[in-house]
Amino acid sequence: MIGSGHDVRTGRVDDASDEPGSPPPASVERPARSARAQNVRRRVWMMIARLGLVAVLLGSWEWAVNSGHVDPFFWGQPSQVWATLRGWITQGTDHGSLAEQISITLQEAVYGFLIGVALGVVLGIGLGSNRFLADLLSPFIKVANSIPRIVLGSIFTVAFGFGIESKVILAAVLVFFGVFFNAFQGTREVDRNLVSNARILGASRLQLTRQVVLPSAFTWILASLHISFGFAMIGAIVGEILGADKGLGLLIRSSQNNFDMNGVLAGMVVVAVIALVAELAITLLEKRILRWRPPASSAAQVSV
Repeated sequence: MIGSGHDVRTGRVDDASDEPGSPPPASVERPARSARAQNVRRRVWMMIARLGLVAVLLGSWEWAVNSGHVDPFFWGQPSQVWATLRGWITQGTDHGSLAEQISITLQEAVYGFLIGVALGVVLGIGLGSNRFLADLLSPFIKVANSIPRIVLGSIFTVAFGFGIESKVILAAVLVFFGVFFNAFQGTREVDRNLVSNARILGASRLQLTRQVVLPSAFTWILASLHISFGFAMIGAIVGEILGADKGLGLLIRSSQNNFDMNGVLAGMVVVAVIALVAELAITLLEKRILRWRPPASSAAQVSV
């Protein structure tokens, strides 16, 4: 057979490719190296295109303001937004240093994120594995999910005051539902043959959850984390806008009260940068955790 390395002319079988320590053939290395190089080039060009798009949008915005087509009182101006940011960084804000405001908002968002993820994973897997509890609590969960978050924020602010507690709880609630529904659905999508085989082999309920259900639902859970930290930031910011004495939400609310659109936009820029950094960190964490999973294109690379 040609695929087994048999030399038709000499009758010799070359089995070097079957040895564990033998290097991959050059015919396999070249396409892989070319694919990596092409991927790097695509990423570079994509980054250039994104930066170009941002430059065009900001330039058009600045031009529209300077030419009088856009009123900066209502829409702000990129150069003044940058001036506001620079002033916050070098001179601080009316409520303290910018670093202090960022640290407080991040603390609220991170605590809410961790609490919401933990509760969402535990309850999502628990209800996904128990049909009776799922049917019993399903209408209550749907009703709770339909309540506007701004109403919950007002309730938490009145109940827990202007401290960090109300913001953490609101952030946790926003994160919880996204993670819960993904963990619940991921648990329901577990291969029933795997569950049956594990039970036949004598796996306990805890072992079944830890070694079968959780790994199968892990991809669903990780997918929910990409939007969950954004929800945590929203919860912290909304809570601070409703009532706080520190934080980025307070900066945005103060700028709004002073009709300072550039201050509002500057606060939004800071929040956007934090969200992008968090998204990058979650993406790197996902790649590190899922290193065991073969790439999606691996099947396409196995070709004659």
